[in-house]
Amino acid sequence: MEVVATAKWVRTTARKARLVSAMVTGLPVAEALVILQYSPRSAAADIAKVIKSAAANAEHNYNLDASSLRVARVEVDGAMIIKRWRAKPRGMAGSIFKRTSHLRAFVTDDEAPGNVRRRKAAKMPRAVVPAPVVSPAAATTPAAGGTAPAAKPRPARRRAPKPPTEEAE
Repeated sequence: MEVVATAKWVRTTARKARLVSAMVTGLPVAEALVILQYSPRSAAADIAKVIKSAAANAEHNYNLDASSLRVARVEVDGAMIIKRWRAKPRGMAGSIFKRTSHLRAFVTDDEAPGNVRRRKAAKMPRAVVPAPVVSPAAATTPAAGGTAPAAKPRPARRRAPKPPTEEAE
């Protein structure tokens, strides 16, 4: 069963929101929300809100299990454009278009068909080995009971001998 939620007059461009909606189509709701949470795009927060609302609608209105829901699709339509202007040189005006969009999220509890993509499980490193921390005190302290190597003495500078002066004779 498909359950829908809409958000109207969202202050993001439809083109940018469509890029974000393509990332989560076909994924389970929980995975989609995690991806949207860490997405750098600002439209991700608006799309996450609509998906959460659709999942809440499915759970509350139709008694569907939230863990079995997946994002069927997210439709993004362009809406009204708020038009403003900014002064330009030579008495002209530059247009500023503040675009809005309508978001519609569909979640379903049906099994995903074979052609819908599934995310691979992320491979985690087996063990994380911490890097050794070297502090100034540890650098001078002998390690494991041995003696610290003595600092090598610097060779003295060699200067050319002064030529003898006639007055000294």
